[in-house]
Amino acid sequence: MKLATYNVNGVNGRLSVLLRWLEEAKPDIVCLQELKAPQDKFPLKAINDAGYNAIWHGQKQWNGVAILSKEEIKEIGKTLPGDDKDLQSRYMEVLWKDKLVIACLYLPNGNPAPGPKFDYKLEWFKRLHQRAKVLLTFNVPVALVGDFNVMPTELDVYKPERWVDDALFRPEVRNAFKKLVNQGWTDAIRELYPNEIIYTFWDYFRNAYGRNAGLRIDHFLLNPVLKPKLLSGGVDKKVRGWEKTSDHAPVWIEIAM
Repeated sequence: MKLATYNVNGVNGRLSVLLRWLEEAKPDIVCLQELKAPQDKFPLKAINDAGYNAIWHGQKQWNGVAILSKEEIKEIGKTLPGDDKDLQSRYMEVLWKDKLVIACLYLPNGNPAPGPKFDYKLEWFKRLHQRAKVLLTFNVPVALVGDFNVMPTELDVYKPERWVDDALFRPEVRNAFKKLVNQGWTDAIRELYPNEIIYTFWDYFRNAYGRNAGLRIDHFLLNPVLKPKLLSGGVDKKVRGWEKTSDHAPVWIEIAM
């Protein structure tokens, strides 16, 4: 089974790119982030016509997450527990075919740091830690999937010395990611490619894609039940070079399910 994640950076504005990639890559499940569309503007018909069911949580202009699947999926929840006042659409969980739990997330960017946005990011991370602990008690395969807005190590960022003060690379954020992984999760792409330079995001400016000046911020974290089922994975980097594309590329893993 092929599980993918893709920060589409505007699902309606980049719908043609998304549909082209779905047709070419044929993932079984896709976690989308940054829909940038209210709930009633999600392009459900086009997604259905492409052969996918969908559960989504939209938000006008900002954020938004969705999970697409060729098979049956059931909604578990559309919010990250821990703060009833947080209305941002950044998290959702589904059950796939009654045998795989998938959490799709769009972790806050946090810039500028320090500041209120950075504080929100760290608080959101704390809530994710708590939910992840609960998910680890499930005796079924579980995957945390999406745009974490974290480069975990220097290997995950082009010229790391230029990012030391950025909210995606500050020590507090990298430590929060490490603390999450140390609960018992496996970073699937790094598990497959422990020493390789792999990026999932390239800025639109300064010819970042052409120079391969990228970041690895889109991740799959697998619980101990799912880790032995990991077969392969990669980044569909060419999609980043398509016309009117997202600044992220789709990332995928194959698992034995």
